[in-house]
Amino acid sequence: MDLAPALIVAAISSFFSLSLILACIFLICRSTKKPASPNPPQTRSLNRTRPTPNPAALTACDSAAFDPSLTRIDMAELSAATKNFSSDLIIGDGSFGYVYKATLSNGVTVAIKKLDPNAFQGLREFRAEMETLGKLRHPNIVKILGFCSSGLDRILIYEFIERGSLDQLIYGEDQENPDGRFLCWYTRKKIVLGIANGLAYLHGLDTPIIHRDIKASNVLLDRDFEAHISDFGLARQIEESQTHVSTQVAGTMGYMPPEYREGNTAATVVADVYSFGVLMIEIATQNRPNWPVRFEGKVIGLVEWARRMVAQNREIEMVYQKIPRDALIQEEVKEYFRIACMCSSEGSKERPAMIQVVELLNQIST
Repeated sequence: MDLAPALIVAAISSFFSLSLILACIFLICRSTKKPASPNPPQTRSLNRTRPTPNPAALTACDSAAFDPSLTRIDMAELSAATKNFSSDLIIGDGSFGYVYKATLSNGVTVAIKKLDPNAFQGLREFRAEMETLGKLRHPNIVKILGFCSSGLDRILIYEFIERGSLDQLIYGEDQENPDGRFLCWYTRKKIVLGIANGLAYLHGLDTPIIHRDIKASNVLLDRDFEAHISDFGLARQIEESQTHVSTQVAGTMGYMPPEYREGNTAATVVADVYSFGVLMIEIATQNRPNWPVRFEGKVIGLVEWARRMVAQNREIEMVYQKIPRDALIQEEVKEYFRIACMCSSEGSKERPAMIQVVELLNQIST
């Protein structure tokens, strides 16, 4: 018998067996070895999303009262009044934060807004903004009663307005407020005139203030349905030597002026006028500006629909269907929508100043 093939086969088998044993030993040793450091990419990612807070920002504290009804302002008082900012007390969600209804230790009921930590860059800028807005005193502007800043928290204290926002009132389903969604024509005119007066006041200041987010949810109504413009989170001042403030796009879809579509994002008083015109149409028709409207088989925007309806002398048809027709005077309604369309003109130079709008509205609101 030839032993050579058998010896070759045996040698190959031994070689593979030995290799397999060595490979197993290597894998066992590697699996029991502890990694020297965490995954570097993950560590860098965590560092980007969770930056180390500035120690000065965490210890700085500041507060101020702009109204004698506030006898004490500190974070402990505001936290207690809101039950540690309980979600049960939330009454609104404005720009940059939630709004809470709270009763202070002296018995005064207020609205407290806790801003997003990124809403303001620092304490100095925050205080400057609040001191400016805290000086505003007008029947149609919500009063800022004071502010408190502690660490990364920024808190605003507003006067409490009983009926809440116009948006909630006309679109809400609150059965305990039966006169809400069916505001009569007279009351709607009163609300519009109040908003116009508030805006004319802001625009007529020595250093005009542009609101930049006029809409139904930023108008609060008191017990007598008097309008109060609120939520100045996007507001900007214009110095005397300027005609606008350069800024990023701000506002709410449906209310923003058409020049924004063309890339002109400057904050101007006429941008507020456009938003007001849209709001006038919304208040009368009870159609949301960001919802399309059907006209002669086509779907178009609310402002374009209003223009076409006015061109066909169909103003009475535009008024919210549940408002009694016997309360409407045709010439008055026509003038109302003429003013609204003028304010919401495509061309910014065609829009009137708010002081002119007030004069026109006064003629139909008596």
